[in-house]
Amino acid sequence: MREFLKHLKYILTENPVTLFAGALFVLLVLAALFGPFLVPYDPMQSNSALSLKPPSLDHWFGTDQLGRDVFSRIIVATRLDLAIAVSAVAISFVIGSLLGSLAGFYGGWADRLVGRMTDTIMAFPLFVLAMGIVAAMGNTVENIVYATAIINLPFYARVSRTEVNIRRSADFVLAARLAGNSSLRLLAMHIYPNTLPPLMVQVSLNMGWAILNAAGLSFIGLGVRPPTAEWGIMVAEGAGFIVSGEWWLALFPGAALMLAVFTFNLLGDGLRDLIDPRRRT
Repeated sequence: MREFLKHLKYILTENPVTLFAGALFVLLVLAALFGPFLVPYDPMQSNSALSLKPPSLDHWFGTDQLGRDVFSRIIVATRLDLAIAVSAVAISFVIGSLLGSLAGFYGGWADRLVGRMTDTIMAFPLFVLAMGIVAAMGNTVENIVYATAIINLPFYARVSRTEVNIRRSADFVLAARLAGNSSLRLLAMHIYPNTLPPLMVQVSLNMGWAILNAAGLSFIGLGVRPPTAEWGIMVAEGAGFIVSGEWWLALFPGAALMLAVFTFNLLGDGLRDLIDPRRRT
């Protein structure tokens, strides 16, 4: 653990961009964990006397059409959006990397089966496929997670398949095989850990895509249902008020969405360096 923390400190201090992205990530996590307990107003409480108030010292991001505090709703929405993204990416990472590793290591029918499955998923426009899945199964948070996981699964399957296929004949794998390691042990202990650096970059990118996907589904009415605080819903509700001058209703939730995606896009290189065994020497 001490060596890991030392390596983490080196990675953060070596690259200022990674340090900045790490600070933004910590800020998002803190907002998700503790934000609902620290917000100044109840995000669900409406007050018609305060409807459509511009940003002020009392309401930093203004109020919406029902008099609810926009700042409080944005902070509370962080937990839901991050939870959807983390759950979806975790499911697609585990299943996709497992299937891709088996396909790349054994080849044959396993490779063909996984390849045709990923080709079938990617034959559809991914957001349209997510819309179809949610529309068929119902627009609940669980179904949004499943739909997002399905459309992201081919990325991990293809990356892990390629990385394993390249390394299965490497000298260190042949040496481990001669030492008496079984095929599964070779894959799990020697090959798979070396596929994690590019997979971590993909995880970082997919986190941003998963947040955008959830927000996009909510924006078109197939995601989280009102009055739940969610960035996509807030942008959709505020879009109709831009023409009449209430710009803050869509601007601030959109800025929070952009900041989250920006953070995970910057975090990819840092995760790769943190996981890569070659960077620990």
